[in-house]
Amino acid sequence: MRKYILKRLGISVIILLCVTFVIYALIRSLPSSYVENMAMQLSAAPGAKPYQEWVDQLNKQYGLDKNILMGYLTWFKDAVRGHFGDSWRWNMPVVAKFKSVISLSFILGVISFLLEMFIAIPLGIVAATKQYSRTDYIISAIALVGISLPSFFFAELLKLLFSVKLGWFDLYGYVGRDYATLSAAGKFFDKVKHLVLPVLTLTIISIGGLMRYTRTNMLEVLNADYIRTARAKGLSEHKVIYKHAFRNTLIPLVTIIGGSLPGLFSGALITETLFSLPGIGYTSYQSMVAGDIPFSMFYMTFMAVLTLLGNLLSDVLYAVVDPRVRYS
Repeated sequence: MRKYILKRLGISVIILLCVTFVIYALIRSLPSSYVENMAMQLSAAPGAKPYQEWVDQLNKQYGLDKNILMGYLTWFKDAVRGHFGDSWRWNMPVVAKFKSVISLSFILGVISFLLEMFIAIPLGIVAATKQYSRTDYIISAIALVGISLPSFFFAELLKLLFSVKLGWFDLYGYVGRDYATLSAAGKFFDKVKHLVLPVLTLTIISIGGLMRYTRTNMLEVLNADYIRTARAKGLSEHKVIYKHAFRNTLIPLVTIIGGSLPGLFSGALITETLFSLPGIGYTSYQSMVAGDIPFSMFYMTFMAVLTLLGNLLSDVLYAVVDPRVRYS
């Protein structure tokens, strides 16, 4: 196992180098440019230098006067030392801006992910064990609704019902108007209240796919020969389903769980925007639109590392849930 992990880590480093270079090249080629926008503003001032002179000066200041390969090597040399520079869009160190917004997206992602696991997997198992029954049809219908509804449409429905019609929640924001006057406990519950609708949105639109996936894999396992043998031996249905069948259903589910690691940190761009939540998803979008290369590079590199670690975690978990899997 140790040799396998070390080998995968070595391959991951090579992949990361290729991915970061492609990301850097793409970001350098974006039509939006912070330098051009800033040069336009500076050249519009009375008595200012011409636009092109400002562009050349800012490009030299930010190292954009080099070609893509040399620019990438300069960025990579600084990144290895933990220096990611200052964000052009937010006028502060990239890492500092990242730390200020990642916690909200992480909390939102973790809560939604846990609710998705606790709701979708049990319902998928129930639907499989009661195939073609009324329960199966109801669960399948719920899954279809979750798969079909776009997040922006469902979020607007929730806001219309619970915010506009019933007045239970605020339409926007992370805190209420009277947040500063509340006690410590009041501030906590105020934030929780503002996260209810975003969490509900992310959970409902994500449970459908996992529910269907669990049901399909569970049906395949329940039709296997060893399940019929277990039933023939007189084992209870509960033991057959949850001790024998569910353990083998976990193997394909591990791929989803491991692949969900980047999603816990990537933020929900559409949901965060609709509810005006200052998370990493909305922040990274604003940075890319503004041509903020330092922040965009840090965010995309961070996501690439998490994706590689998530794939490695999935492979290692295979051996945990299935003793037959061994790495040499």
